[in-house]
Amino acid sequence: MILPRPRLMLITDRRQARRPLVEIVREAFEGGCRWVSVREKDLSTNDRRRLTRELVKLGDNYGATVTLHGDVATAEAARAAGVHVGQGTSPGAVRSILAGDVLVGASVHSWAEAEQAQADGADYVTVSPIFETASKPGYGPVLGLEILSEFCAALRTPVVALGGVTPETARSCIEAGASAVAVMGEVMRADDPRETMRAYVNRLG
Repeated sequence: MILPRPRLMLITDRRQARRPLVEIVREAFEGGCRWVSVREKDLSTNDRRRLTRELVKLGDNYGATVTLHGDVATAEAARAAGVHVGQGTSPGAVRSILAGDVLVGASVHSWAEAEQAQADGADYVTVSPIFETASKPGYGPVLGLEILSEFCAALRTPVVALGGVTPETARSCIEAGASAVAVMGEVMRADDPRETMRAYVNRLG
């Protein structure tokens, strides 16, 4: 499975959003984003399905990939392009449920988790946190670029660098071996999501 280009996944979080989430995602698309993962786990199933479907339709206008964090049934109902799973869920099991050519990723924070996700057939893994992050302060020890590089060298599965990645540090993650970066708060909290996204895309090349 080839990851979407440019090499950036925008993860949604309406609790950090300064404006309506759909508006922010639209501006991110206008800024060059082509991969969004909907991470609104506290919404009701119906509301999450409606939001995801709306963002899938919006993404279609830009040729963008829209995936969903965690909820396989909602992803299928909303016709999302894939699912991102947490610990305890097998990417292979998810792939067997979703029909067609889907993108299945997994969150990892350790070597053991990364190796398990790779064995289970994940298309990519997010490794985090790479840097200090305001979105999840105190969420595990900061790994840094050196450990990110070690993950990338040891795994066959593409690595997506997550946690505190800014436009200024995005390129260094790619240079360390990451296939892509993931961002959330920097765009959700931005006064101008379009220009913030454009800054990431320009740095990533």
